[in-house]
Amino acid sequence: MAGVWIDEPTGGLGSRVSAQLGVVADLQPGPLPEADVVVWLAAADPDERARRRQSAAHGLAAALAGAQTATHVVLVSSGLVYGAWPNNPVPLTEDAALRPDIEFDYARQLGAVELAVDQWRRARRGRTVTVLRPAVAMAADGTTVLARALAAGMGQRRGEDDPPAQFVHLDDLASAVVLAAVRRLDGVYNVAPDGWVAGDRVRALAGVTPRPRLPEWANEFLSGLQWRFQRGPIPPGLRSYTRWPWLLANDKLRREGWRPTVTNEETYVEGTEAKWFTMITPQRRQELSLGVMVAGVVAMLATIAGAIVRHRRRRQGR
Repeated sequence: MAGVWIDEPTGGLGSRVSAQLGVVADLQPGPLPEADVVVWLAAADPDERARRRQSAAHGLAAALAGAQTATHVVLVSSGLVYGAWPNNPVPLTEDAALRPDIEFDYARQLGAVELAVDQWRRARRGRTVTVLRPAVAMAADGTTVLARALAAGMGQRRGEDDPPAQFVHLDDLASAVVLAAVRRLDGVYNVAPDGWVAGDRVRALAGVTPRPRLPEWANEFLSGLQWRFQRGPIPPGLRSYTRWPWLLANDKLRREGWRPTVTNEETYVEGTEAKWFTMITPQRRQELSLGVMVAGVVAMLATIAGAIVRHRRRRQGR
């Protein structure tokens, strides 16, 4: 196999893919006219896109137009395009409708990227496209800010309805990219480990202690406050992905010979090993301290209000 062009390295994923492909990979930005396979990873790294204020589709059209001899494209999208909803089937197969949160621009942009690549495929006979939709991709190195935010928000709700979660290791995602490039798989494939992790198990892995049950309004207020004061700005619409399930089936990719080597739990532990409070700015720490103080006041008021209500009910029952 020869003539593979990979767009600019995407954190740990780009280096992993190039290492597995070896000398056939060219990581220099810019189109290669002799390339017959294009591996597009840029859409999978929202961090750099956010810094440059670019959409997930930025540069894709130029890359496809520049690779005149390309007949196959491997696109790394995300399972985020399915959306997280209480009525999602468990697990989601590749045939499921795409329903990303309308407030989450990045997920909607990924849907547009998938459409653009499909249009490229249809424009000329003999072209094929692999679209990979991974779960939250993590590793000790190369985990994006978006993936860390999702991992930090999962299993953190104060109710008992934390949804299960999935975490795919970047090594396994890279092997899926290589398989798609070598085999020239044509179609959409989910990339996820076998099974998933229950919400209470995610909470235990994160070291979250049990919380007292509070009124629903207090739960929502405290959850929103906690979400607001996580490290870095949280994109609108992302919170829904920590509230409802979006679990991916991996049967289709497995039938092509791909096998996950790292479990959900192992990936989560490795990807979240660095404590979140060591990665926030001093300004964000100050905001967090204020948030904790406010949360404590709200919890105290909720407890007092509950005690007053119970006291009144006992008096009325006499």
